Amino acid sequence: MKKKIAMIQMDIVYGEPKENFKRTKEEFANAVKTGADIILLPELWTTGYDLTRLDEIADKHAIESIAFLSELAKEFNVILIGGSVAEQCDDGVRNTLLVIDQKGKLIHKYSKLHLFQLMDEHLYLEAGQDEAEFTLDGESTAGYICYDIRFPEWMRKSAVSGAKVMYVVAEWPKPRIDHWRALLQARAIENQCYVVACNRVGADPKNEFGGMSLVVDPWGEIVAEGGSGEEIVTATVDFDLVDEVRGRIPVFRDRIVEKY
Repeated sequence: MKKKIAMIQMDIVYGEPKENFKRTKEEFANAVKTGADIILLPELWTTGYDLTRLDEIADKHAIESIAFLSELAKEFNVILIGGSVAEQCDDGVRNTLLVIDQKGKLIHKYSKLHLFQLMDEHLYLEAGQDEAEFTLDGESTAGYICYDIRFPEWMRKSAVSGAKVMYVVAEWPKPRIDHWRALLQARAIENQCYVVACNRVGADPKNEFGGMSLVVDPWGEIVAEGGSGEEIVTATVDFDLVDEVRGRIPVFRDRIVEKY
């Protein structure tokens, strides 16, 4: 089975959800024109990293964000890996990834497990307790947020469960963009799966973001790569290739788990 994917590599207006909803709808229309089956948004696309104001601007239980994404998914008959949003929960704010199917139904939520202290996430966000794995169109899949990719044991857990595609949404800073590329290739190679990663571009008062959204295949080859500006990055993933690679180099069969 093959699926065409489009990643919306966009800038985000700092701390202005209404403006970001408007801009996202405009960019979404461009992504739909590519004929994509699955469309990705970046991390915290509603607010950016305006962490000190999250109590004021976060979306309560992500209700507005889910409704907005559901309407887009239904209207254009596409699956949405709806980036992540600042979700106001009963116990604080979480950085939550949303997955919406073609009928507009929310099929998965994942709140970021690993909080990035270098950008003060631990001061303003609560860590999630969700599982990363979900089923999408009958295929085992997983979704992660930015800093998660520095934890190979977390992503390996999904691969052992059978995930064939790992989606990543991010606001990865430009000064460490070489790490972004290397880590994503490593996660694809070691887990013998596709890694599809959508990063933002632009800047906020404290950071500049690097773009370079990537699709990496199970051999670690880069199938598509964005630049440093706003664009729609597209690629086709072939789920059969995952089975082929895992059959040729049987990493999971050869694991000696009692030694790890």
